Amino acid sequence: METRHLKYFIAVAEERHFGRAAARLHMAQPPLSQQIRQLEEQLGTPLFIRTTRKVELTPAGQVLLDRGRVLLQELAVLESDVRQVGDGAAGVLRVGFTGTATYRLMPVIVQAARRTLPGLRITVQGEMLTPQMETALEEGRLDAAVLRPPVHSSRIGLKLLEQDQLVAALPADSPWAEKGSLDLSALSAEGFISYPGYSAVSNIFVDACRGAGFQPKVIQEAKETSTLLSLVAAGMGIALVPMTSRMFSFQGVAFRPLRNPPPVDLAVAWIAGTETPLLRSFLELFDALPGSHAPSGTKGPTP
Repeated sequence: METRHLKYFIAVAEERHFGRAAARLHMAQPPLSQQIRQLEEQLGTPLFIRTTRKVELTPAGQVLLDRGRVLLQELAVLESDVRQVGDGAAGVLRVGFTGTATYRLMPVIVQAARRTLPGLRITVQGEMLTPQMETALEEGRLDAAVLRPPVHSSRIGLKLLEQDQLVAALPADSPWAEKGSLDLSALSAEGFISYPGYSAVSNIFVDACRGAGFQPKVIQEAKETSTLLSLVAAGMGIALVPMTSRMFSFQGVAFRPLRNPPPVDLAVAWIAGTETPLLRSFLELFDALPGSHAPSGTKGPTP
């Protein structure tokens, strides 16, 4: 299978129309149809169900679309990495950062890398959730990630950086904003804004609420901490967020500590056993962060 065949197929699969796909690819429709037929013959299975009204994917076509998009994305990243090394970089690392770490730790780490690893090019992806980064690590789309455990893959090595706590983020005009420390159970009747249910912090938040004797009423979800706090400021609801979220300057949001707050860890992760000298040097930058230490039971080898 050639790359051009994959690009042609994805265009037709996304447009669900050969004419529109041909226009998108800046080519005539008959050659495009011929290329798709050649691809189907090569794979030995139909990829589309064609009618006079529409074009639909077969189950095999859906598999090729899902995986083909990833392959093309990886190819684009590979081309970029090779180009950067060819331009003089010692290497390229792709690093993901979760929520507040994007704003708090990412600048520190990038600056440290520029000082101690001057030939390294870092491609940063910020405001990611732990499950997204775990998948990206396993698929080779990230080389390292600053995330919030737990992770589920046995392939991922972890080094604990710090232990955070959840605090309540409240609209500034909420009656609770005038209190000191809050019992989580006192918030049981409130509507909550939460990270998506599959995120690590959301799971910790829900478990904490259940431990306090109630099931939280989630009225809105947001992937980014900045969006979540904006919704709190708008008075839509309250949220439990890592204490480091207080670094955000949001007018209209008040942060209050919780009594017996649930802990939230922050760790740097990588695929254990794949540590190149460059990745090892990068991971060592985290050792200089205040409060960083390796936890007992760290998964994977220490870099």
